[in-house]
Amino acid sequence: MSSSISKLITLAAGVAMTLAFSSGAEAQSAPLSAQDSDPRVMGWMQGFPPPEDKLISQPDSNYFSFPKLRWSVCHLREFLPTEEISRGLGAPMPLAYPSPSEFAEMARGIDALTFMPMNADTPMTWEESLFANYTDGMLIMHRGQVVYERYFGCLEEDGKHAIMSMTKSITGLLGEILVAEGVLDDTLLVRDVIPEIGDSAFATATVREVMDMTTGVQYSEDYSDPNADIWLYSRAASPLPKPADYDGPNGYWEYLQQVPPEGEHGEAFHYKTINSDMLGWIISRVTGKAVTTLASERLWRPMGAEQDAYQTVDGKGVPFAGGGVTAGLRDLGRLGQLMLDGGVAADGARLFPAEVVETIAAGGDQSKFAGFSTIPEGSYTSQWWVFHNDHGAFAARGVHGQTIYVDPTAEMVLVRVASYPRAQNGFIDPTSLPAYQAVAEFLMSRD
Repeated sequence: MSSSISKLITLAAGVAMTLAFSSGAEAQSAPLSAQDSDPRVMGWMQGFPPPEDKLISQPDSNYFSFPKLRWSVCHLREFLPTEEISRGLGAPMPLAYPSPSEFAEMARGIDALTFMPMNADTPMTWEESLFANYTDGMLIMHRGQVVYERYFGCLEEDGKHAIMSMTKSITGLLGEILVAEGVLDDTLLVRDVIPEIGDSAFATATVREVMDMTTGVQYSEDYSDPNADIWLYSRAASPLPKPADYDGPNGYWEYLQQVPPEGEHGEAFHYKTINSDMLGWIISRVTGKAVTTLASERLWRPMGAEQDAYQTVDGKGVPFAGGGVTAGLRDLGRLGQLMLDGGVAADGARLFPAEVVETIAAGGDQSKFAGFSTIPEGSYTSQWWVFHNDHGAFAARGVHGQTIYVDPTAEMVLVRVASYPRAQNGFIDPTSLPAYQAVAEFLMSRD
């Protein structure tokens, strides 16, 4: 949903910072299977040095083209400058697991589950869906226990994976925390918080409209269009030296200062990544801290993360609030469990007010949400996707198959990281969403 996969963030046009990575897969009628495109099978970056035809490097700018994508999602720091989201120096908060025999039994039961994909007439097993969706890591928690955990492709249990636009949901969560605590007034206009926004279309939007992506701003994320705004944004954001003849904005925030209007604020939901970076700027202004620092202080440290995360930055060191985070699978599970538990960490400490999750789970205005056929009843608020299904599920989502899926009814948190060849979740949802529901019902049946 947040990007596409077509030729990739052409660093020549200026590094599209994890935001929207594309690949040439859309031009292929049948990309390599998950098994055949496994980075270990492909031999990417193996050897000292690797053979020339197995190198993935800068400034080739094709490191996010499929199948190289399947290696690069675990190695972004080797291509782009980043800033740390520190877990601090304390011991990690242990995750709870059932006994080894119970864990193995549960894994076998989940792998064997069958479900019917959307618009299909042939059932699929859970395990088949993992490969169909090019899964790199899958973790499922039920009632606070890890009941399923598998790693594929480039990802090992001590590794980290790019989470793409799930980053937006971290940004949105931080914003919602600040609103609940009275630090941020979401009724203010953007220009009231960021006077430097000038005559940008953002100036007259409210902070809430930015948080819910109902702003009337011009921005196209059609990666198949070489003249789309995403490429201008990418050039502005590139941390590499600008060409001598470059006369455009330098960095995310300079770009935001010159965005023209398109439509009316508050009229409809439009998924546009620049809203996330505008929110990141607002958060930094009202707290005096980078979003990376705030994520460390409010989330990673107090929830007992076991790994530092990191976030890509532009040429001025501004973190990419719309898609730049890379993190460990288990820590994403901790974050999902924190949402399920209404802001209370595993040790019982309250990290933020319960109303933060209540606001997010309630969703946005469904009448303003359209154009997503796999989520017909959905809405979007505070940079989170809300399904309005029978289980009250909501999720953080990112292109190529990233998700933290929270199901309050089943008391389930599901985290998937993936490297699907195409960059729209609409291609993955027909198998993923029914699979998540099947697991939720399986877990509930065991109660």
